[in-house]
Amino acid sequence: MAEESPAGEVAAGTGQGEVWGSLWGRVAKLQVQPGRTHGSPGTPSPPAPHPLQTPGRPPAAPPCSFQMLNLLVLALPLLVSLVHTAPAPGQALERAGIVGGKEAPGHKWPWQVSLRCLDQYWKHFCGGSLIHPQWVLTAAHCFGPEKADPLYIRVQLGEQHLYYQDRLLLVSRIIVHPNYYDEVNGADIALLELEDPVNLSSHVQPVTLPPASETFPKGTRCWVTGWGDVHSGWPLPPPYPLKQVRVPIVENSECDMQYHLGLSTGDNIPIVRDDMLCAGSEGHDSCQGDSGGPLVCRVNGTWLQAGVVSWGEGCALPNRPGIYTRVTHYLDWIHQCVPRES
Repeated sequence: MAEESPAGEVAAGTGQGEVWGSLWGRVAKLQVQPGRTHGSPGTPSPPAPHPLQTPGRPPAAPPCSFQMLNLLVLALPLLVSLVHTAPAPGQALERAGIVGGKEAPGHKWPWQVSLRCLDQYWKHFCGGSLIHPQWVLTAAHCFGPEKADPLYIRVQLGEQHLYYQDRLLLVSRIIVHPNYYDEVNGADIALLELEDPVNLSSHVQPVTLPPASETFPKGTRCWVTGWGDVHSGWPLPPPYPLKQVRVPIVENSECDMQYHLGLSTGDNIPIVRDDMLCAGSEGHDSCQGDSGGPLVCRVNGTWLQAGVVSWGEGCALPNRPGIYTRVTHYLDWIHQCVPRES
């Protein structure tokens, strides 16, 4: 079911209809760019501005197309100066890959998931994490606010290299958080139910979700993993190994201050919200292709998933940490959908 226009929601709530009209007019003139690994694997494309996720129609055909339709290029400073928020409702800056990292040791991250959509072959388009033998956690913007057809989505687990000995799993249900594209922003989180539970092994294991009390304080060293771009606009080359990079947690207030640098909006207008988590430093970050993937931190000897790769400006830029969906903020919602293991 189509949702109400974000422009209408903002105009009704804030009286900024003219601003939104101007914004959407500019968006309509922008060139559609594939912000993730939608081209042929290993085919580099020239560097491009970081893409924005925008509302699109659900796929009617073999639908890597739903991702292509959802990608528009827009600068964060323009967005912030026009609507006094970032990202705007329905327009989260797409986050995505691994910059400054290295190839992950074999099967070090047994919960890592590759999401595939059907085109000429089953293409990788987002990451995810196994949180239960039958459930995958990922980002809502990988699918958009409208329901994607699970028929055209597959999941790959236990794989070190993309497209090597694929054993793709069927998806029975895609659940996008109901507040995604809501006027409050955030809620960039989604769940995929697999058709059948997976057989757990040393190569396939669910990641542990954190307790609600876990804050992941500033400076905590965490890891983000995925098959995303190695630089903005440059896809991971063959043989497409899983990459990892260690990133420090950045306090939300500090991250928000950094994102305000160079922008015209006032410091009292929040960019980084309570349901978000920042991590990364110059030269070490996620990039296109990793959206939906896990940010994990080791706490008292246990790997906990702190975040879901969500959005950011550019890749590994100074004063622009990666921004993740804060998992602890959505534990209640996750547990409403996912049965707790006994």
